[in-house]
Amino acid sequence: MTGKRYTLDTFYTSQEWRTIREIIIHDRTKDDGNVYDEVTGRPIIQGYDIVLHHKIFLTEENVGDASVSLNPDNIMIVSHKTHNQIHEKFGYIKREIYLVYGSPLSGKTTWVNSVHQAGDLVVDMDSIWQCVSGLNRFQKPMALNAVVFGVRDYLIDSVRMRRGKWNNAYVIGGYPLISERERLIRQLGAREVFISTSKEECLRRLELDDSRDKAEWSRYIDEWWRRYSPRMAL
Repeated sequence: MTGKRYTLDTFYTSQEWRTIREIIIHDRTKDDGNVYDEVTGRPIIQGYDIVLHHKIFLTEENVGDASVSLNPDNIMIVSHKTHNQIHEKFGYIKREIYLVYGSPLSGKTTWVNSVHQAGDLVVDMDSIWQCVSGLNRFQKPMALNAVVFGVRDYLIDSVRMRRGKWNNAYVIGGYPLISERERLIRQLGAREVFISTSKEECLRRLELDDSRDKAEWSRYIDEWWRRYSPRMAL
């Protein structure tokens, strides 16, 4: 691995892994344009639901061995849910941290709700607001800002310190700036999951959602896309 020594927490943010991941996904995309779960045979509809699973599980001892960690023959493409099921079946428990980000109304919480399991830790700002305020989910009185962000920071610090006996952790937020995402990914040893719903679709969903102030959330969406800095293609 070019002489570098990685840990399990830093391997998935390395340039080598990002490069081989894109190559494998490209090479295994079928003529119909779909990528298929290699366990279930079902198409993986959303790119953010694609997981590259190592048949020989990575450990601190073998992650630095390119013939294991970067070997396409040792890597399967599966959906996130299948990946969780594989680890549960074989009793191999390794905490995974996921930074789940995207525009307001992109479906971040919906996706996490579809894949997380009992014992996982979910850090979701909208849920924290609702819990602390006792109000409807999308009401956010400014007077509670300090408390809400304090709770969030404590939970994120718990993820960073691996405090508690949770299994996987999902940190959900907008995080439009790549600098902020990279900082969190490094600090938490996280894998990033970009919920890549388009701005037009987010605005369409807003029009159909009567639980939110449309003018306010339209501004939130516009502001997120104005600030968003994508990762450059390899």
